Amino acid sequence: MKYFYLLSLFLIFSCKSSDHKEIADSPKVDFIFNNLDTSMNPADDFFQYANGGWIQNNPIPNEQSSWGIGNLVIEENIKRLKEICEKASHVPNAAKGSADQMIGDFWSTAMDSIKLEQDGLKYLQPYLDKVNAVKDIPSMMALVSELKRIGSGTFFSDFVAQDDKHSDEMAYVFYQGGIGLPEREYYFKNDSATIHIRSQYTSYIGQLLHMIGMDSLSAIQSGKDILSFETKIARASRKLQDLRDPYANYNKMAIRDLNKISPVIDLSAFIKNRGAQKIDSIIVGQPEFFKSLNATVKSTPLALLKDYVKFNLVNDFANALPDTFSRAAFKFNSLFSGAKERRPRWKRMMQTQERLIGELLGQLYVREFFTPSAKKRYEVMTEDIREALRDRIRQLTWMSDSTKQNAFIKLDAIKKKVGYPDQWKDFSAMNISRESLLKNLMEGNTWWNHYRFNKLGKPVDRTEWSMTPQTYNAGYNPSNNDIELPAAQMVVPGMKDEDLDDAVAYGYTGASTIGHEITHGFDDQGRQYDAKGNLKTWWTKKDEDQFKARAKFIIDQFSAYEPLPGYKINGDATQGENIADLGGLILGFEAFKKTNQYKEGKSIHGLTPAQRYYLGYALGWLSHTRDASLRNRILSDVHSPAKERVNGPMSNLEDFYKAFNVQPGDKMWRPDSLRVKIW
Repeated sequence: MKYFYLLSLFLIFSCKSSDHKEIADSPKVDFIFNNLDTSMNPADDFFQYANGGWIQNNPIPNEQSSWGIGNLVIEENIKRLKEICEKASHVPNAAKGSADQMIGDFWSTAMDSIKLEQDGLKYLQPYLDKVNAVKDIPSMMALVSELKRIGSGTFFSDFVAQDDKHSDEMAYVFYQGGIGLPEREYYFKNDSATIHIRSQYTSYIGQLLHMIGMDSLSAIQSGKDILSFETKIARASRKLQDLRDPYANYNKMAIRDLNKISPVIDLSAFIKNRGAQKIDSIIVGQPEFFKSLNATVKSTPLALLKDYVKFNLVNDFANALPDTFSRAAFKFNSLFSGAKERRPRWKRMMQTQERLIGELLGQLYVREFFTPSAKKRYEVMTEDIREALRDRIRQLTWMSDSTKQNAFIKLDAIKKKVGYPDQWKDFSAMNISRESLLKNLMEGNTWWNHYRFNKLGKPVDRTEWSMTPQTYNAGYNPSNNDIELPAAQMVVPGMKDEDLDDAVAYGYTGASTIGHEITHGFDDQGRQYDAKGNLKTWWTKKDEDQFKARAKFIIDQFSAYEPLPGYKINGDATQGENIADLGGLILGFEAFKKTNQYKEGKSIHGLTPAQRYYLGYALGWLSHTRDASLRNRILSDVHSPAKERVNGPMSNLEDFYKAFNVQPGDKMWRPDSLRVKIW
C-alpha cells in the first residue's frame, strides 16, 4: 500500500541553498521529496515545507483525531495483527494458556457483538449491586480497592514502581487522580470551548447513570454534583508543570503514619485490601492532595460517592458493554479528539487486546516483520549517538570537569533495548475464555494487578519491557537508566528498512527517537537521576544553576508559541520533551556526519545529505490534527504539538541554518543570543 503520494516530477525545489549535482542512482520514488510543499520557504516554516505536500493530499479520516506517520505505522501493523488474531481464532482445540488459545478466544469474544448485546449488564451488575450495598466510607474504600483490581479506578491513583531513591527496590505509590476530565485545567479554564466540555461532561455522567437504572431527573442532578465533587479534587491537584519535580513528588511515609493525613479514608486499611504485601512504607506523591481528598470525602453525601463510583465503573468498561454505552462514550470523548465517527469494531477491539496481551501478539509480530539486520542497524546507530553525546559533553564550556565525569559514567551505563525483549512474559495463568468480553477484560486486569503487586519485596527486573514490539513509541526510564526502542518505532510505512538512506534513517530514528530518548537522561528531570537510576544529586550547584538558566531559554521559546487562539504551549511542562527534541537533533546529526553518505555529499533529487537528514526528522512528526484534539494536547500533554516539535528545535541549530540558508528576516531565524544551547 502506498502511503506517500507522488507530486509532480516537475516541482521546483525552492530551498534557498545552492544547487548540487544529483547522483545517477537516485530512487525513482522518493517519499521525502514527494512530501514537500515547495510553495513554502523552508526558512519560514520548515514543518509545512517538509510535510505540507503529504498533508494536502491526505485529509484526516472521520474516525481519527489526527492523521500522520504514527497512524500509518499503526494502520499497517494493525492489519498484520488482525491476521494473527483471526488465524488464532480458528485453531481447533488450542491448549489452554497457549498463545493461540488466548489470542483466539479473546478475539472471537471481542468481535461477537450479538452476544455482547445479549449479555447486557450481566457481568457488571454484581459490582453495581456491591456499590449499592455500601453502608459507610470504610466499606466504600474496601470496594474501591476491589474495583481497582478489575480495572476501574476512582478517588486517586496508586501503582507499583521502582523507588526513585532506591532503584533496586519496588515501591507502592499513592498519586493524585480521581478526575474524569483529562487534566485539572479543564475544571477552571473559562473559554467557551472548555465551558461547553464541562456542560457535556455533566450530561454524559447523567446519561450513563440513567442507562443503568437511575431516574432521569436524579441522574441529571448527580451529573452536576459529581462535577462539583471532582472540581474540589482538581483544585487540590498539582498543576502539570509541578509534577515535573521528582523531589517534590517523592514523599516516603510509614504506613502507620498515613492516617495522620487521611483518617477518614483510612489508607492503611486500603493498602491491606489492595493486596500490597511485604512493605512497611509507601511513597505519597502529593500529601496535600490526600489531606484535601480526605476532607472532601468526609463532607460529601455517601449517596453521591456511590454515584461517582458507579459512573466510573460503567465509563471504564463502556466499550465492553452494549452499543448504546460505547456510542455514548465515543460521543463524549470526541470533544477531545474531534473524531467524527467511531473506528470499526475490529480496530477498537484490537486496541483493547493489545493493552492486555500485546506481548503475546508481539512474539508473532517480530518473527515476521522485524529482521535481524534492522535490529543490528539501530543497535549500531544507538552506539554512534551515545558517542556523539560523549563528544558534546567533553566540549561543553559551562560544565565543570567533576560533573562531566559523572555524566560520562551515567552515559556509559545507559542500557539499550532495541526491537523486542530477550525474555517474554508468561501469560498462561491469565484466564481468557469465550464466555464474555467484559469478563475477559476483568480477568486480564486482575492478572496484571497481581503481576505488578507481586513485584513488591522482590528484586527489580531491569530487563523487563514496558512496551510491546508493535508499539509506535519509545521511552527512557530514569530509574532503570535505559532506553526502550520497540520495533515499530523504526518503521517507515510501505518501506523496507534497507531502502532507507542513512540521512533519512538518522533523522527519522536516530534524532527523533534514539537521540531524543538518550537526551531524556539529561533533561530537567532525567538529569536528577544517577547512573544506577537513583534520585541523587551528581551535579555541582554552579552547574545546576547553569543548566536551569539555559533551560529557561527553551521554556521561554515554547511559551511564546500559540498553536490555537488563546491556547499557548506550557513551556515549563513541556521543557523535558523540548530539550530531548533539541538534543536528539544535535546528536543525530553529529552521528550522521560520520557516515559515508554525509562525507560524499551527493544529492538525491536535489536534496543534500544534510537537507535529507532534517527532512527525515520532520517525517517523524508528519501529521495534522483536529482543533479539538490539539486543544486537549496543549492543556494535558507534556509534548508540544508536531509543528512546534519541528520548527522549535531547528530554529536553534546553526547546522540547520547552513543546510537551508536561513537568514535574518526569515521566520525560522532566531538571534544567537536567544538560541537554546544546553547539550
